[in-house]
Amino acid sequence: MAFNYSDYIRPGKLPHIWCPGCAHGIVMKSIVRAIDRVGLDKDRTVIVSGIGCASRMPGYVDFNTLHTTHGRSLAFATGVKMADPTLNVIAVAGDGDALAIGGNHFIHACRRNIDITMIVFNNNIYGMTGGQFSPTTPHGKLASTTPYGNPDYAFDVVELAMGAGATFVSRSTAYHTVPLERQIADGITHKGFSVIDALCTCPTTYGRRNKLGSATDMILWFKDNTVGLKAAEKLPPEKKEGKILTGVFRQEVKPEYCDEYQKIIDKVRSA
Repeated sequence: MAFNYSDYIRPGKLPHIWCPGCAHGIVMKSIVRAIDRVGLDKDRTVIVSGIGCASRMPGYVDFNTLHTTHGRSLAFATGVKMADPTLNVIAVAGDGDALAIGGNHFIHACRRNIDITMIVFNNNIYGMTGGQFSPTTPHGKLASTTPYGNPDYAFDVVELAMGAGATFVSRSTAYHTVPLERQIADGITHKGFSVIDALCTCPTTYGRRNKLGSATDMILWFKDNTVGLKAAEKLPPEKKEGKILTGVFRQEVKPEYCDEYQKIIDKVRSA
């Protein structure tokens, strides 16, 4: 039976406002397919966003949604989860939204291991708010605020998430849609804080400025410049040089924050 997207998209909300060639729609598709795959109840699912291109997603999908303030998707998502730990809470954010103004929320959500799934729409740029360089803009690349090349070195979302303590961490791309869907599904069902680094494209603000070709060229770049973790294990170092690794980097069981908080409540009540 064909997947029915109308089951998950709010009537009258399409077409979306993302630029032609933007891969955010592909990532949104993978999210709703992952939700369908694991069978979440739409009325018990909350999708939270901040501000930016990726943050427009909750306006299109038929769940309980919060479109909040810049960088604060995880702050609001944490409040929702703490208020009702039985809810399925998913946070979405761009790379700037998640890791710059929202960076402190990101690392502390990781260390708490609260049961929230965070999908980072990582397109290496602040797309909607003026084309500024973001925490994931590669060194030397051009942005509106770095017209002569970015002097900073980029965050690796996977390494940052693992270093901060997230218990499920993965990466896929807008080209590799089936693995991306699977990783999001696994992140949703994982009990703890999950981070999925979804590499996507911004041909309008980032690609055009850096002369990266068409939207199709940018998507196909992921095909030629990524390698899965299992395949990488069999490759010599020179074959892996310059490649981006994809796959599930961590999946481990640790006490979840809401459960630990409830233990404190029970302890106080019984004292």
